[in-house]
Amino acid sequence: MDKLKQLESFVTVATKGSLTATALAEGVAPAVIGRRIDALEERLGVKLLVRTTRRITLTHEGSAFLEDCQRLLADLANAEASVSEGGVKASGHLRITAPAGFGRRHVAPQVPRFIALHPDVSVSLNLSDRVVDIVNEGFDCAVRVGDLPDSSLISVRLADNRRLCVATPGYLKRAGVPQHPSELARHECLTLSSDASQTRGWAFRVEGEVTHLRPHGRLDCSDGQVLHDWCLQGLGIAWRSTWEVESEIASGRLQAVLEDYAAPPNGIFAVFPHARHLPLRVRLWIDFLKQTYGSAAYWRS
Repeated sequence: MDKLKQLESFVTVATKGSLTATALAEGVAPAVIGRRIDALEERLGVKLLVRTTRRITLTHEGSAFLEDCQRLLADLANAEASVSEGGVKASGHLRITAPAGFGRRHVAPQVPRFIALHPDVSVSLNLSDRVVDIVNEGFDCAVRVGDLPDSSLISVRLADNRRLCVATPGYLKRAGVPQHPSELARHECLTLSSDASQTRGWAFRVEGEVTHLRPHGRLDCSDGQVLHDWCLQGLGIAWRSTWEVESEIASGRLQAVLEDYAAPPNGIFAVFPHARHLPLRVRLWIDFLKQTYGSAAYWRS
């Protein structure tokens, strides 16, 4: 039990960056948290945290150990929830957040299905393209698309996401099918405007190396949905995520090009803060998304 308390306190200190905040969360004195951290470091024989009067930072060993502890505590919470699941129904309020475009298309439609399965759960869904601070803003879970920054949050990969160059068959018949990324210079490319987030341009894997191009065209926009609509109108080639265009590719409305040069996939993740006991409603929501997004048929429908 003492070892588990030490691990839990270490993770909370690393997440909150404060002995006082951790002590308040655990209902003990700050000195108790300090003694637990000291005992843990002494037992392991390594320094995990650098503590000054102004801030607490992780050492290199502490960062590596934090990931292992988060995974261990999450697995333990899931195991406990699995045991009790048969006799306890999920209940309470679930606060989730997701990127606006992906959330409208792939998260919002799943919420009614989820609460139909769990009628004692209520849901608040926040859709925003800013990176929401789920700990300080009180969210239970975030769905995020793309490469995740280093974080003390715990993540579960729900599905792969690729980005592909796509165009309508009509546009390709009229303008030709590019055979190499360099040929995009001769095409109308529908790009995000300079004030959007795609600052490095379109990514391709050429001769085993990932390279970025900044193609140009007569149309650009800061809104990805507008680029998608323009692409469906046959106005050019767009570089879009598979979560956005896979159904249109399957139906033949869009055609993927330069697939041999597609960059490696990134991911779609559920992200949540460490919790000593992950609420059953959160675990079931993550499992529900993983099952839904894990089906190839879902993305083609």
